[in-house]
Amino acid sequence: MSQTDKREEAGINKEEMRCLQGKRIGFAMCGSFCTHAQAYREMEKLATVCGAELVPILSDVSYTTDTRFGTAEDLRRKIRLLTGTQIIHTIERAEPLGPAQPLDLMIVCPCTGNTLAKIANGITDTPVCMAVKAHMRTDRPLVLALASNDAMSANLRNLAVLLGRKQVYFAPMWQDDPEKKPHSLVADFESLQKTIRLAMEGRQARPLFLVKERG
Repeated sequence: MSQTDKREEAGINKEEMRCLQGKRIGFAMCGSFCTHAQAYREMEKLATVCGAELVPILSDVSYTTDTRFGTAEDLRRKIRLLTGTQIIHTIERAEPLGPAQPLDLMIVCPCTGNTLAKIANGITDTPVCMAVKAHMRTDRPLVLALASNDAMSANLRNLAVLLGRKQVYFAPMWQDDPEKKPHSLVADFESLQKTIRLAMEGRQARPLFLVKERG
């Protein structure tokens, strides 16, 4: 399959591809295990279609926990094969991702409610949160792809805080199950490439809150 065919299949336009070619992007994954497959697909697009240089980061729970959605070992193996580099999974290794080893942009995908709250309140007791803190020292864009069951309850305040923070951008999101999970918000993962491109221009992708069509 040609690069053009791959791009079209992935739903990525030429502008997005040019914008990301050769960029050094930190890609952090937190423990919303039911969205890991979607997050990995977006990571794959960035690496194989857009030509970005990815720096993978995993939260403690993502690095070590086996679930019905897959094993930690399998996730680590796939990420190492895709990126060709070791995974950052400790606070010590995450700390240099600032002026010492700068990223062009950092993504947290999926970003759990727990991580959202810690970022909003400046808590850096996990590899992902330390990587975010280090990256934000360079005043470069941070993109969050939310997946949280309490985004519209306990975490609503933290969401509002980060919506108003400089250089923080969100992938558009929707209520994934308004009736059974009325407080939940999940990112539209397929809009991540567009969100990244706009974030690098200093713009938030809009509309931010989507209405999901019911089947």
